[in-house]
Amino acid sequence: MGIKRGKRVVVIGATGNAGTSVVRALGEAPDIESIVGVARRVPNWSPPKTTWARADIGRDAGEEADLVRHLQGADAVIHLAWLIQPSHRPAVTWDTNVLGSARVFEAVARAEVPVLVYASSVGAYSPGPEDGRPVDESWPTHGWPEAAYCREKAYVERLLDAFELEHPQIRVVRMRPGFLFKEESAAEQRRLFMGPFLPRRLIRSAFLPAVFDLPGLRLQILHTDDAAEAYRLALGREVRGAFNLAAEPPVDGATLAGLLDARTVRIPRAAARSAMATAWHLHLLPPSPQLFDAALRLPLMDTTRAQRELGWRPRHTAVETLREFLTGLRRGTGMEQTAPLASKLPGGRPGEVISTGVGERP
Repeated sequence: MGIKRGKRVVVIGATGNAGTSVVRALGEAPDIESIVGVARRVPNWSPPKTTWARADIGRDAGEEADLVRHLQGADAVIHLAWLIQPSHRPAVTWDTNVLGSARVFEAVARAEVPVLVYASSVGAYSPGPEDGRPVDESWPTHGWPEAAYCREKAYVERLLDAFELEHPQIRVVRMRPGFLFKEESAAEQRRLFMGPFLPRRLIRSAFLPAVFDLPGLRLQILHTDDAAEAYRLALGREVRGAFNLAAEPPVDGATLAGLLDARTVRIPRAAARSAMATAWHLHLLPPSPQLFDAALRLPLMDTTRAQRELGWRPRHTAVETLREFLTGLRRGTGMEQTAPLASKLPGGRPGEVISTGVGERP
């Protein structure tokens, strides 16, 4: 009787916030024999069982042959690669997020990989019900069409609908997590969502007397390591379809104020949106006002299916995760071995960023 071989898993987008946690989780799993981490920029990081391959899924089809080669012989592919910026050039993010995902799916089919796990998002969902009740995975995934991020997540869901019809022999899993945070992602997420002009001392409670509290804004967040555990579990169970991933409780301005020992100040949505739009148009703030609009409309997710069918439970509460992330912001924490998570990037000083425009760098 032959020796049973462990799984070979390819992780595309293996060096970012989610990717580094997924690679670590797989490296600790006894049923995983080898991992191939695919990234645009090969890192100076040597996690267990992992080899690295360079590929840019956002480039034209000339890269596709190399992508198929990296996927040959894999037991599963986990597709995490995604661009948040440049928010002022949605054609750039479309090339990677939508067309790049299509290239990945085609390569999975050509390489005859039996399992595909894709990182969707709460952002793929249509606006939530007016009564605020949590939604399960059957809620429509049409996104908020004015926000590029949501529009792209929704479009890729449609690509997967067609892919599953055309390739029923491939087991497809879609993870729909809330907002993912960990201490090591603090420097990257500050670049992506806050820009270079937020003084670090303002994140300390002694310097922040108040936190804005927006009516109706409640977000579900999750520790990135807990999301990674769900990806690992999905490889070992014969499950298909979508899974909502989030931790309790939903967070709002009052939650943040409590962590910072600050008071809350109620601010009208219109005023907050106007200020954000002005800062974005002046290239002073990375996220677009349309993304703000989408955040106000996101549904709360019911995670019952992940708990029941994956046996998944988050180890960190949302408050614990947010506290850890705030610690990372105060310290400027990153992960120096990978380019996306590095605490400092070339050309990242405020003066240098101004010369190219905040939110202009992929």
